[in-house]
Amino acid sequence: MDVGFIGLGIMGRPMALNLLKNGHALTVWSRRDESMRPLLDAGARGVGSPAEVARAAEVVFSMVPDAPDVRDVMLGAQGVGRAAKAGLIAVDMSTILPTAARQIAAEMKALGIEFLDAPVSGGEGGAKAGALTIMIGGAVEAVARVKPLFDCMGKTIVHVGESGAGQVAKAANQIMTGVGVLVVAEMLNFARKNGVDPAKVREALMGGSASSKILENHGQRMLDRNFNPGFKSWMHQKDMNIVLQTAHDIGVCLPATAAAAQMFNAMVGGGLGEEDSVAMIKLLEQLSGAG
Repeated sequence: MDVGFIGLGIMGRPMALNLLKNGHALTVWSRRDESMRPLLDAGARGVGSPAEVARAAEVVFSMVPDAPDVRDVMLGAQGVGRAAKAGLIAVDMSTILPTAARQIAAEMKALGIEFLDAPVSGGEGGAKAGALTIMIGGAVEAVARVKPLFDCMGKTIVHVGESGAGQVAKAANQIMTGVGVLVVAEMLNFARKNGVDPAKVREALMGGSASSKILENHGQRMLDRNFNPGFKSWMHQKDMNIVLQTAHDIGVCLPATAAAAQMFNAMVGGGLGEEDSVAMIKLLEQLSGAG
């Protein structure tokens, strides 16, 4: 299948590479030429705009930072909508507001383009392994057409519902992960401040009802002091703000999420925004005193 991919950052690059590895002809575009280089070296064709990607593809994926970026690459002056073939499906895998996804879907539909919101979970490791969780909103027929491509990038692929439903599922995921990162960091810092080996405490908790993937994966990275970004703190801050804005719009109380969001605000304000979200442990150590 002729496929296009727009946005080749920490997540987009390995996702696009997995499409190439599975034999799909790939056309790519990124704002930074250096981001395209690994794809070009692997056999992709680089072009000068999202519109040129659309001219070459049956399905176009985007993986960009936020809703204004999605709108620009889809509906801007050089966007996908300016050059789409009949029957093109556009799939945005970014994390954006559900309301923004629904509005973009409606505008793309008016241009004759089917639009799916398909955000992902699993981080850089999941992207490299082709093991992402993909949460999809949009038309059943379009999801069925794209399913073989989703299979190249993910292992858990769920059609959640109509347009925007994928983004609602991703927001729910970010509630769990954002609050979870804070809880694990609090627990490890609590153990350390009590003079107990936090690694031993984590080992004990992993065998009981407190066990979780966040305790297993994120907790180990905190212990290892591995703050290299697989998912930067400023990205988690952005996603928590999406959750809270959506909750505000529908009048839902999310007290734990609100507390976690403030901590991510503090991370970004304190200069930790470019580090992985597991650097939450560093913030708590600073607040608790270094001893």
